[in-house]
Amino acid sequence: MSVLLVDLGNTRIKWARLGARGVGRQRAAAHAGWSSADFSRALFGAAGGRAPGRITPVVAVSVAAPSTRRAFAAAVRAATGHAPRFCTSAARAAGVRNGYRDVWRLGADRWVALVGARAVVGPRAVLVADIGTATTLDLLDAAGRHRGGAIVPGPQLMIDALLRDTGGIRRRAAAGVQRGRRLFARDTAAALAAGALHATAGAIDRAVHQARTELGAGALVLLLTGGAAASVAPLLRTRARLVPDLVLRGLAALASPQARD
Repeated sequence: MSVLLVDLGNTRIKWARLGARGVGRQRAAAHAGWSSADFSRALFGAAGGRAPGRITPVVAVSVAAPSTRRAFAAAVRAATGHAPRFCTSAARAAGVRNGYRDVWRLGADRWVALVGARAVVGPRAVLVADIGTATTLDLLDAAGRHRGGAIVPGPQLMIDALLRDTGGIRRRAAAGVQRGRRLFARDTAAALAAGALHATAGAIDRAVHQARTELGAGALVLLLTGGAAASVAPLLRTRARLVPDLVLRGLAALASPQARD
């Protein structure tokens, strides 16, 4: 038996199996418009039929729309005979203490990523930068205390907002911007990409500086995750470690019987 770990985000779903050897290879897909049958095919194969002996339970975290979450849950019940276990923010778990005054207000994906960071780096201070639809920055000290965080638009969301709300830029920019390493671009589409990626990198570098100021002397690990992390990483002035499956590693830690500690 293996556990299926699922990170159901705003635009993408990521999943992997947790077995005796740890978290397996991560898979990912855009889930826009998916039905329950689509989730079933992606997660459980073409047959999609009930197979409780192969994968049970399913441990998930979701920030997706309620309709998407319902379709996903229906697929899990049909394939395994059980409802998925959705992880939510807690006061403490797996060596991490929530820093929010109202625990539930910390997004579940951010909470699980912090648990994953603790599992990856151990008792060390760590800044988690999750770069997706939004970019979230969360600081965890060496004792496992969440010191708080910040949220800014992700690179693509910055571009989309400018294309939507500024007619002049929209007329001059081509769709599907992919490049942007050179800050001083020579066309509008590249300038949009450059601005978004460099702005994200600047926010992360500034967060590292602030984290070191607050924590004082000592090493600080910067972990990057999320769909746009690989595009931003080369632009950072700070050395960073890329962990694409960080949230899934957090789910694996929370699936452990010792997760309440």
